[in-house]
Amino acid sequence: MNKSYDHTIRYKADPPDIVKADVLDPIDYAYFGQRDITITIKQPEFTSVCPMTGLPDFGTITICYIPDQKIIELKSLKYYLLQYRNVGIFYEHVTNQILNDLVMALSPKKMEVKGEFTSRGGLAAAVTANYEGGK
Repeated sequence: MNKSYDHTIRYKADPPDIVKADVLDPIDYAYFGQRDITITIKQPEFTSVCPMTGLPDFGTITICYIPDQKIIELKSLKYYLLQYRNVGIFYEHVTNQILNDLVMALSPKKMEVKGEFTSRGGLAAAVTANYEGGK
């Protein structure tokens, strides 16, 4: 049985389905077929909302990937991540959703998305989701 926290929520959170992955803009990787590189991108000011309480969650999202034919245009990634600002979503779900959306946009050889979230109620959390292409 799921416990209801409706009586504690005083803030309105947006549902996760408002986040649109089509803002992600993949661009051609000019060195495709020549060598593998590892790209690491950090967003140290990531915010979303706790779906149970409506309170803000803060964290760092780190994206590390080996591209195949496409890389992500950084401005589009920034706007994609900003969409989560008022979205009520659990840490585990947002980390996996970011990974899923980026894999769909880029089809990388490998990708890891890590969410490191600041302490709330004395508990800090880190969630890592991985993708290995061709598996």
